[in-house]
Amino acid sequence: MARFNSSNSQAGFSLVEAIIATGLMAGALASLGQMFAISIANNITARAGTYATMLAEQKMEQLRGLTCGFDILGLPISDSSNNTARPVEAATGGTGLAPSPSNSLTTNVDGYVDYIDQFGNIIGGGATVPPKTMFIRRWSVEPLPVNPNNTLILQVLVTKRVDRGVADTVGSVQRLRDEARLMTVKTRKAL
Repeated sequence: MARFNSSNSQAGFSLVEAIIATGLMAGALASLGQMFAISIANNITARAGTYATMLAEQKMEQLRGLTCGFDILGLPISDSSNNTARPVEAATGGTGLAPSPSNSLTTNVDGYVDYIDQFGNIIGGGATVPPKTMFIRRWSVEPLPVNPNNTLILQVLVTKRVDRGVADTVGSVQRLRDEARLMTVKTRKAL
């Protein structure tokens, strides 16, 4: 007959072991919850940044499509009246590729800003932000210092913020988390 030694057997968990296991599980679940919240916030920011990039590319292509070249006599011609800040682009009433003021990327300058609604539609331009604006799209047109007559630097900034804080100081190139900023060079060519 086998003898049962009660002093060597362990019949279950002690209260201390159960409390430690419960604490470890609670800590793991709290960490998982935090990671889930951070993941959601990063996805929202990434979506806004992707959409802002798409809007910046759209404006950049619109600006690159404006006339900047030489006529048949070799004289320079540039579009300086196309209005790209309207819902439907107009051939007159705008700034086209005319050089922009130095603050056109940091403030809402008429002719160098348009406002986008939640569906991606342009709802107007001007210095005043209209209601239902989701994104502000600003751009600048600057002659290249070493070749000002034939080369332009085009920049587009798309932001969700009306007030970007320190990033809106003149000369700032700071890009915030959910913004897009693109830059390209356009050279004059024969038409």
